[in-house]
Amino acid sequence: MPDALDATPYDALLLLSFGGPEGPDDVVPFLENVTRGRGIPKERLKEVGQHYFLFGGVSPINDQNRALLDALRKDFAEHGLDLPVYWGNRNWAPYLTDTLREMVADGRRRILVLATSAYASYSGCRQYRENLADSLAALEAEGLELPEIDKLRHYFNHPGFLDPMIDGVLASLADLPEDVRAGAHIAFTTHSIPTASADTSGPVETHGEGGAYVEEHLDVAELIAAAVRERTGIDHPWRLVYQSRSGAPQIPWLEPDICDHLEALHGAGAPAVVMAPIGFVSDHMEVLYDLDTEATAKAEGLGLPVRRSATVGDDPRFAAAIRELVLERAAVESGREVTPCALGTLGASHDLCPVGCCPARALRPAAAGADSPYA
Repeated sequence: MPDALDATPYDALLLLSFGGPEGPDDVVPFLENVTRGRGIPKERLKEVGQHYFLFGGVSPINDQNRALLDALRKDFAEHGLDLPVYWGNRNWAPYLTDTLREMVADGRRRILVLATSAYASYSGCRQYRENLADSLAALEAEGLELPEIDKLRHYFNHPGFLDPMIDGVLASLADLPEDVRAGAHIAFTTHSIPTASADTSGPVETHGEGGAYVEEHLDVAELIAAAVRERTGIDHPWRLVYQSRSGAPQIPWLEPDICDHLEALHGAGAPAVVMAPIGFVSDHMEVLYDLDTEATAKAEGLGLPVRRSATVGDDPRFAAAIRELVLERAAVESGREVTPCALGTLGASHDLCPVGCCPARALRPAAAGADSPYA
């Protein structure tokens, strides 16, 4: 056993995720949680839920989070890091408020949060921080002593996040028929969001066309494409594309959509495509349905060979990256010098979300930021 690692001042890590249904009866209540306040009729939610019903009403995200929890606990134990790991969701059990209540009862007073979203955006960062503030307000109303909460920085350009995706793209290329492999295109995919949300993602100084959201994804795509080129000697054409659009059709969202892109590539004579879902930590419903089902069916209809590369999931390198990020943040909070680990052109993301970062759609308090009422 190596020397014990010190996460002081933190006494717990919270894995914070989206949540998902675990059976057919859960689907509509889960979607009601996700869309609460938007006035969407139950019949419409049943239509939306068909994606889940195709998979028995079960989202894979909860089992994937359980696997990541196991990987984190195993890595921490093997490296002598005595830091308990908890799990809470925004939209399904285990609910965030219940988990924070449990952590308070266990005596946890300084908590680090790992969100299962690697990039800057309202839905991928600020909204999680708003949920944390809502839960803290609920505990405060119960008269409980509130813990101090910090959120780990965005990890999109940490090698422990990038390396598994690089290997996934290489494996998918190798799985293509040999006669189309060298000319294959790479479609790096991420969740589409409204262009207005993208334009205001990240700190104020990054606001503009696409904001930090697009900039960070492009940096990751370039890093992966360069690594593939270095290992194969082939410069595969690539593009950042989008998937899983929702919302009113008159509102502009990031484009092109993956299915439209596949059709355009086929029309341009591309021999094959690897779809690389760099915007997703694990193979949850957007990956299983929008890529493995819908986009793959589109490619098959075009006669276009396509493969989908793996997400990071519970890869040991990702668990190790989280350990490194925990120790990095602990060092910063303890006043020790540390060199953040980050690849690409953008450098390490901020530790504390500044005022104006990924602004809310409506004015709501958010924890773990410079504007937090729970500082």
